[in-house]
Amino acid sequence: MADDHHVVRGGLRALLETEEGIEVVGEASDGVEAVLKTRALEPDVLLLDLVMPRKNGIEAIQEIKHESPEARILV
Repeated sequence: MADDHHVVRGGLRALLETEEGIEVVGEASDGVEAVLKTRALEPDVLLLDLVMPRKNGIEAIQEIKHESPEARILV
């Protein structure tokens, strides 16, 4: 998941981890980090904020989809 607010990331992590079969494998605080972690971790689903520093969500989505067209991304 990628969001520039650590409180939001923490809340989403806490919520998602209550669901059986869901594991949060990584967190990013900006679009650049989101792209790098997606390459390294190859998650099943990505949860991205649109407004982030260094690279916004739209730019990150474009780069991720270019490299991994099958990537499933929730905004």
